[in-house]
Amino acid sequence: MKYFFKSVEKKVVIVLPAFNAAETLEATIGEIPPDSYDEIILVDDASRDKTVELAQHLVTHVICHKTNTGYGGNQKTCYSEALKRGADIIVMLHPDNQYNPKLIPNMVLPIYLGQADVVLASRFIQDPLKGGPLAGGMPALKYYVNQIITAIQNRMMGTYFSEFHTGYRAFSREALEQVDFRKLSDDFLFDNQIIAQLVHRKLKFQQIGVETRYFDEASSIRLIPGIRYAMGCMYVGFRFMLHRKGLLRWDLLK
Repeated sequence: MKYFFKSVEKKVVIVLPAFNAAETLEATIGEIPPDSYDEIILVDDASRDKTVELAQHLVTHVICHKTNTGYGGNQKTCYSEALKRGADIIVMLHPDNQYNPKLIPNMVLPIYLGQADVVLASRFIQDPLKGGPLAGGMPALKYYVNQIITAIQNRMMGTYFSEFHTGYRAFSREALEQVDFRKLSDDFLFDNQIIAQLVHRKLKFQQIGVETRYFDEASSIRLIPGIRYAMGCMYVGFRFMLHRKGLLRWDLLK
């Protein structure tokens, strides 16, 4: 994709980590601004519905896992394939339409201009007139747990994020090449661990606001995995802090 106000061309690739996304995939793709990307890669994690059949008519490349590798395992394939195909900027968008695809240009621009290496779309940066996450349907328990974990991790990691737990992210090629994301968790904790890696590398972050969308078809982490995820996030923050202080080295940050 080439922005008219800058002569340097950057290849923008959108990656979709998909699992049983047939009900929302077409709506998600339909909201992506057509001039905001060069390629779309969908990685299907052994879906049991018609995700693959639909994707073949909607995206540039479809990659199918024969067995389910988990949310983190899916992202590993997404990023590896995007880098292999020459992406300069990679946007990770969930195909459940829970995050607004129309914001992709806003995600890309700070990286394109060299102002950021990583852009996070936060549901906790919001226009007051539109309401916050609770107005968008986020369950109250999830809202408060999100904020508590984020506050604790910010304290342990020396960061100032409004949200650690967004699934809407954009990365420069250089950012992903500086971290070994392939050795991270294959489950939901991947999202938290890769932020720790990127922060440790002292890369530049920006956050933009995104409205909260909760509806029946949107994917969501279940109770028991959610508890494991919350505990895992605390562990990530604690190990990061110990590593930074030189008290206990952590292999994920090497």
